[in-house]
Amino acid sequence: MRRFSDKHSMHTLNELNVTPLLDLAFVLLLIFMITTPLMENSTDLVLPSGRQEGHEVDPNGVINVTLYKNDRLMLNTEEVTLAQLGERLEGLRAAKPDLAVLIRPHKELPIQRLIEVMDAVKAAKVMKVGLAKNPEGQ
Repeated sequence: MRRFSDKHSMHTLNELNVTPLLDLAFVLLLIFMITTPLMENSTDLVLPSGRQEGHEVDPNGVINVTLYKNDRLMLNTEEVTLAQLGERLEGLRAAKPDLAVLIRPHKELPIQRLIEVMDAVKAAKVMKVGLAKNPEGQ
């Protein structure tokens, strides 16, 4: 008979404890999921498509401001600069106080250019401003 128990003897570990490894994997997964969207350096404007909603507007009473990807800016059918756009809109608003402006940006236009145009429209004190979008599915 043995006098001592086998509890304190050295024996090999037959199983590997994977709980700390799983904890580490989940923590790393969370870190990558949170930081990946923040790594984007530039933002290009792509207008979403949507359903046709809203009220019908008289197309003759709307001024179209078209922004092209190559920095061309058109007021209806006339090419203008950003400074000229503000001046022309102020003159048109003085003649017609309920002037409506529809901004039609190119889908790959940088957001900064769109904001500059919207600031020029706001500086001209135009209250009715809209953004054009593509119909859904196009």
